[in-house]
Amino acid sequence: MVTDRQGHSRTDATVRCGAATLVLLLAGCAGGGAGGASDAKPSGGVPSTTTAVAPETALSSAQLATPAPGEAGHAEVLEVYRLMAAEYEKAYRAASAEGTDLERYMAPAAAGEVEKDLARLAGQGAAMRGALGHDPEVTALAAAAQPPTATVRDCVDASGWQTLDTTTGWRIPRPDDQPSRYVATARMEHRPGERWKATAYTVDEKRSC
Repeated sequence: MVTDRQGHSRTDATVRCGAATLVLLLAGCAGGGAGGASDAKPSGGVPSTTTAVAPETALSSAQLATPAPGEAGHAEVLEVYRLMAAEYEKAYRAASAEGTDLERYMAPAAAGEVEKDLARLAGQGAAMRGALGHDPEVTALAAAAQPPTATVRDCVDASGWQTLDTTTGWRIPRPDDQPSRYVATARMEHRPGERWKATAYTVDEKRSC
């Protein structure tokens, strides 16, 4: 992700949190625009990032810490995924994970990769605005595995998600070839004594859904 500040043109930059297929192994990568932000004037494309609808009512700690088979297990996995996505989106709006609970829902290595990307975003004077829509589903659940694992496939709606140049206030448009809805996949694990957590997060912004 690069933002060029020559003169008042910041939009030749390409700020990326996963424009081409972004695969974060043991990693993760992440609403209306900020009030008063003007539309982008320059040309240039910036992809949206992956992240989140507002979380539904959170499950209790005991529920989150206990895997369950079948539909009940699916509900617990999806609840943690939504909570993770909400924290992920919050972090990208601030271009920082500080003040978020991202590490509660992502394994350390995955959260660390997100923090690296957030630092790059902040260093280029950019942040995300708006909101991402989500339509996640559990496509696999191995409740009897050690540790239990699950796969979540999400159709992310990025039509309301924009990259903002924080110096000029310009919104940087996404590339023309990037669909407004694309696929994200999370691998979840349930370690003993812990809640479900995302250990890998894959965003394919070229794959429409």
